[in-house]
Formats: sequence, C-alpha cells, structure tokens
Amino acid sequence: MKFFLILLISIFFFSCHLKEKETAAAPAPYPIATEKKKKENRQTGDTIQMNFSNEKGFYTGEGSLDSIRSKVFIKFKNKDLGALEARIVPTTGKGNIRFNQIIFPDKSSDGPFGMDLKIPLKQKGDYILVIGHSLMADNPYWGKFKVQLENKKE
Repeated sequence: MKFFLILLISIFFFSCHLKEKETAAAPAPYPIATEKKKKENRQTGDTIQMNFSNEKGFYTGEGSLDSIRSKVFIKFKNKDLGALEARIVPTTGKGNIRFNQIIFPDKSSDGPFGMDLKIPLKQKGDYILVIGHSLMADNPYWGKFKVQLENKKE
C-alpha cells in the first residue's frame, strides 16, 4: 500500500513539473524580431542538394573539391519537362573541373561534359550531376567553385 501511495505522489509531482515547463516555453504574445536567413544551397559532405532558387529562378550552390572529396554530387528534382542549362565557375577562373556525368531518374546516365552543360530533360524526377576533374588532363582541380542550374521549361 505504501508503495502504491509513493508511486501516485511521484506521478503527480512529475506531471505538475511537466506543465510548468510547457507554460515556460510558450511563445511570447508579441512578435520577436528575428533576422531572416538567406536560403543557400551548400555542400554537405560530398553532396549539394539544390532546394532553393534565387529571384531569377536559378539554382546556385557552392562547393569544393579536395583530395578527400574528388567528386561532388549535385542533386535536384525536375518537375517540368524542358532543358537544363548548367555552369561551373571555379573561384580561380579556370581549372581542370567539369560535369563528369548526369544520372537520369530512370538510372541511365550520360557524360562526360565540360564546364557548361545543355541537355534536354525528358523525365520528371530526381537527377544527379557528378562534378569532378577530367582524368584525361593533368593537375586535378582542388578548391572552391560555384554551380548554377536553370531549367528552361518547354
């Protein structure tokens, strides 16, 4: 009987404590000024997920290649048929960097390409662009770059 009473009292105090935390974390009745963060497509590991477009409709992301990450994967979702125009801009101006491959939603692929890519998008779904250096040339590119994608609808 004592055990049951101690258990009941413990549950009561625990539930009261939870209600105090909930009321303390309630939002303020007045708006709090917060700084708007710019939405950017940044590299995480070896992948840049293109989720945010700018006011002109371009998807722009920043990435880098180094001795550990010799390839970067650009992932984007295509909802409309059209043509993809993509461009790589190295921070140094020029370099041994290119679009090595594009992987279509049906898992077929095409490539290699150069620093500019123009290709029709005939499927809806998830696409992957593979960026790396050309194995046919010397001096692999190590450093930062920007990539820009534009889907021109039909």
